[in-house]
Amino acid sequence: MANSSESGDHPNQNDIRSTDLTEEEATRYDRQMRLWGIDAQQRMRNATILVVRLRGVATEAIKNVVLAGIGKLVIVDDENVSEEDLGAGFFFRDEDVGMKRLDAAKLRIESLNPLVTVETITDSSILNDGLESVIKIVDLVCVTDWNQDGLSRINEVCRTYQKPFYCGGTYGLVGYIFCDLMSHSYLAQDRASAKVQPKTIKTTATYTPLSHAIRHKWNNLTKRQTKEVNPALFFAILGESIWKFQSMHGKLPDDAKQVNELEDIANSLISEAEVNKQVLIGEPRELLSSLSTTACHEFSPVCAIVGGMLAQDILKALGGREPPIANFFVFDGNTGGGTVCRMNMP
Repeated sequence: MANSSESGDHPNQNDIRSTDLTEEEATRYDRQMRLWGIDAQQRMRNATILVVRLRGVATEAIKNVVLAGIGKLVIVDDENVSEEDLGAGFFFRDEDVGMKRLDAAKLRIESLNPLVTVETITDSSILNDGLESVIKIVDLVCVTDWNQDGLSRINEVCRTYQKPFYCGGTYGLVGYIFCDLMSHSYLAQDRASAKVQPKTIKTTATYTPLSHAIRHKWNNLTKRQTKEVNPALFFAILGESIWKFQSMHGKLPDDAKQVNELEDIANSLISEAEVNKQVLIGEPRELLSSLSTTACHEFSPVCAIVGGMLAQDILKALGGREPPIANFFVFDGNTGGGTVCRMNMP
């Protein structure tokens, strides 16, 4: 592994494995342990998380998982700080423009919680063909603001090594989170138990990879269920409108004139996915118009909401005490609403 700002060694998930919290940890994490328990806190502090790309969503997610007390954070990013990064990237300052993002952010991330080990990797070759060597020795992988082909490739590597996979990002005023936790066990409330003294039972959910999830058919939902899920937003992003455009052109849409192409892509996908025609015949023009001009920009409030929820769900997955999302979440900054859809999960 090249260009690590630590010693240059691979992140080792066994470096911090232990069963007892130190006095400093017990004091720092006392409030949250009262919320989710000592066992969950220990699982978090023993976890090594890999985050790929440091943009607005990742910035918010990193802040939250570091404050929560994970054991080790490994960040991979080879880009320099741009002026646009200053809007949603609160780890950056004006004087950082032109520096490597990770060189500018590392000390500020570490200052959030000195009990968390932070390792940064700026070698661009890692992003192309070296990620597998890192993925196999971490506990959870999170990739943000990446194209569909890259996300699917990393997801498959994660499955090879049985590593939970998260991805997320924003496109202007809309954002998303996807997770593939393979076979994930957690504690859920037993609905058969008395409400006065509720009991929990161990539950297991089986997840599906991204490449399979996006081929989800919508014909098993009633009209009411379809309305509640808001499929238009899924087809704008996860139904591949944005992703397919990005794959075809090598960039995100950035011109209002591109709305017709986005509309053609989205409507074709809606038809193939067999969406209830009483709810959605075609993608709303106003949504696509917004995406065509804002998709390549970051808005701090949207990044904060999506990144915060991404971190919360990662902590749920690590703690094993609550059900994580299953398996797609989308957020619409135009309305301030979000929704979760179970896509091609058994």
